[in-house]
Amino acid sequence: MADPSSAMMKTLNNKEPWPALLAGNLAALLSLFHLYTSFRGTLPTLQQVYVHLSFALVLIFLTRPVFGPESKFRSLRWVVDAPLVVASAAVGIYVVLNFMEISQRGAGDPSQAVIVLGIIATLIVLEGTRRILGWALPALAVIFIIYAFVGPYLPDLLAHRGFDIERLAATFYVSASGMAGTPLQVSATYVAIFVIFAAFLEVSGAGKFFIDWSYAALAWFRGGPAKVAILASSLMGTVSGSAVANTVATGTFTIPVMKRSGLHSNFAGAVEAAASSGGQIVPPVMGAAAFIMVEILGRPYSEVMVAAALPALLYYVALFFMVDFEVARQGIKGLPRNELPSAWKIFCTGWHLATPLIILILLLVVAQYTPFKAAFYAVLAVVAVSWISSSTRMGPAKLWDALKRGGNGMLEVAAACACAGITIGVLMLTGLALRLSGILIDFSGGNLFVLLVLTMAISIVLGMGLPTSAVYIVLAALVVPAMTTLGVDPLAAHMFVFYFGVMANVTPPVAIAAYAGAAIAKGDATKTGFIAFRLALSGFLLPFIWVYNPSLLLQGDTVEVITTMVGAVVGVIALSAAVQGYLFRAHATWYQRILLGVGAIALIKPGLTSDLLGAGLIAAAILSRFVFGAPAVAQRQTEEGA
Repeated sequence: MADPSSAMMKTLNNKEPWPALLAGNLAALLSLFHLYTSFRGTLPTLQQVYVHLSFALVLIFLTRPVFGPESKFRSLRWVVDAPLVVASAAVGIYVVLNFMEISQRGAGDPSQAVIVLGIIATLIVLEGTRRILGWALPALAVIFIIYAFVGPYLPDLLAHRGFDIERLAATFYVSASGMAGTPLQVSATYVAIFVIFAAFLEVSGAGKFFIDWSYAALAWFRGGPAKVAILASSLMGTVSGSAVANTVATGTFTIPVMKRSGLHSNFAGAVEAAASSGGQIVPPVMGAAAFIMVEILGRPYSEVMVAAALPALLYYVALFFMVDFEVARQGIKGLPRNELPSAWKIFCTGWHLATPLIILILLLVVAQYTPFKAAFYAVLAVVAVSWISSSTRMGPAKLWDALKRGGNGMLEVAAACACAGITIGVLMLTGLALRLSGILIDFSGGNLFVLLVLTMAISIVLGMGLPTSAVYIVLAALVVPAMTTLGVDPLAAHMFVFYFGVMANVTPPVAIAAYAGAAIAKGDATKTGFIAFRLALSGFLLPFIWVYNPSLLLQGDTVEVITTMVGAVVGVIALSAAVQGYLFRAHATWYQRILLGVGAIALIKPGLTSDLLGAGLIAAAILSRFVFGAPAVAQRQTEEGA
């Protein structure tokens, strides 16, 4: 006889257990809340933030149980999770109902309720972040909380007067420098509406259109399936803003096709990981960190978007030629053209799905709408254009599905921003943020290049365990002030730490996106990570160059920008040839690779002298290829990743 309690765990349509159904409907309501506030205007800051955070925490505890389905304690799940769900709702409801009193009293004169709820909010944010993102970010926050208590007992360099639990709880809970600070404010406004936009695009079929059209247009070129992965992942990544999610979403299709074309499993997984990671740096949608950057810098999003355009182009040009030279070296051909669908027919049947992205760009750049308002109208555009074709039409079921996906897509960013707010709260309260800037400058000896290398290393190490947005938030507070003190343009400094937070996804030994690609390709995770690092090498050089010359960020006069663009494109192609050891249908010799590599770096670096030097070295490599010849290209290698 069936257990009556198990029957009640099913929905009315017998498809989902009730927690999943409840979570799905709450996720849809969260999306509706953000659509409403993006159109009518946001609530007062504390209210907006805590509606967003409370919904996110409730959803996390509903969808990520403390005990997994295989645990022998799974029957006790609700003993732990039910109080957490209630507490998550309570910390938000209290702020929404009492925000006027809270705003007037501030963190310096908290009520007893604020102190108690502040402690509860801190604990559930730490636990919620652990469940959805792992231990790294909560552990960092706990270290800083301990630091806030033990300040009086530390050496002078790190010492402070110390803070009691009441002050910390209030600061974390209701202060603009705590969990409700800039990162979570951005998550509750800009990020939320862009996540909803991405969800609507996905449900409308735009993602499938990007992949299908890329496949039809490029698969017949040599190594075409790998180039399909690059184009499709760049298109998908600019919308999704997540390297791992993009690797899984597009890699499920592209990686098996790459393997069938003759590419080794490790290389196929690496191509997808490198291409998907770059999606976070492609305008118009660049992931959560870009919107946080806008708030911290106080500059229009269109300016950040324009500055990111050339580096993103260079990254993908370099990746394209890295792959092209590798498949040429291996002798891998494209797929027979007569076996491929017509790219024109696919475009004609699905072109309308790409128009919301164009509308978004026009609203941001031409009409100068705020990202908040532009994304709202872009969501409406997705729904409108979906009705052009019966195959993409978004009826009530699809609309509700898009709303649910949008709400669930906010969880990681909301948790990361709230948890990072704890760390920032301690940094601001203790004054460590200001002192750390001086410490870094002293440690680097006032040498900008040394400081940049240190910043790169810190970014990558943090990025191994944290999402890009969390890496950026922490380093924007800790390191960027030191960079600007040494004369770096603020936009260039912020873009520097943002890029290396992204590049951490393909940096061994913990290359998360590469691991995801290796899992799909059934390859070796370590080897895949090193190949992805090699393919993404331009992403590790470009940030250093724009720090010294911001014309790479399209800052400066027109002639300088055009010269920089041409030189940089030639430079990254030469860099690809040097790394892959391929030059005009032949293997490049060791000295040709050196000439190409040094020349590439000189060309990528803006400036007339460096451009002339770079052009000369590259020309010498090419000339030596035709004067002295070069080893013939070997036959296809079957174990590229070995």
